[in-house]
Amino acid sequence: MKKCALAMLALLLTACSSGDDNKSYYQLPSPPLTTVQSNTGQEQGNRQLWVEQVSVPDYLAGNGVVYQTSDVQYVIANNNLWASPLDQQLRNTLVANLSNQLPGWVVASQPLGSEQDTLNVTVTGFHGRYDGRVIVSGEWLLKHQGRLIKRPFHIELKQQQDGYDNMVKMLAQGWQQEAVSIAAELNRLP
Repeated sequence: MKKCALAMLALLLTACSSGDDNKSYYQLPSPPLTTVQSNTGQEQGNRQLWVEQVSVPDYLAGNGVVYQTSDVQYVIANNNLWASPLDQQLRNTLVANLSNQLPGWVVASQPLGSEQDTLNVTVTGFHGRYDGRVIVSGEWLLKHQGRLIKRPFHIELKQQQDGYDNMVKMLAQGWQQEAVSIAAELNRLP
């Protein structure tokens, strides 16, 4: 009887401990920053952009990667987690992507001075969906020379393969596409 109880206890402990071993952590890939941009920026008058904030709703702010299972239901993963807070990852990759897209600009996550443009982004969707698509949506608000410019965005991309790895890569691709759109808008400013 003791052997059976010990075997059951060992099996139970093994089952409980193996749950932690199956966790995966994800970080959005970021393009490398180049040093040429800051030199170019100095020559062209240092146009400055402060990415003040990227905010996410509560359902995206947790550790778990989010997956939409139906029109009205979302699942927050327990074993597929963000390696660092999603809002920080989104802000850091946005700064990196905008820096690469805006030669002649200094783009930073810290205030730069009184003549800077200020960008705030609210992300309302950053998740995979049951139909094999990823959703990147929200709106951004730019303060430029006392003027406010507000633009919504909604990007849907088809996943090439199943799985969280591919989903995170496609989410990053969608976020990069939005950075390209923001950069195009900034380049049109006087």
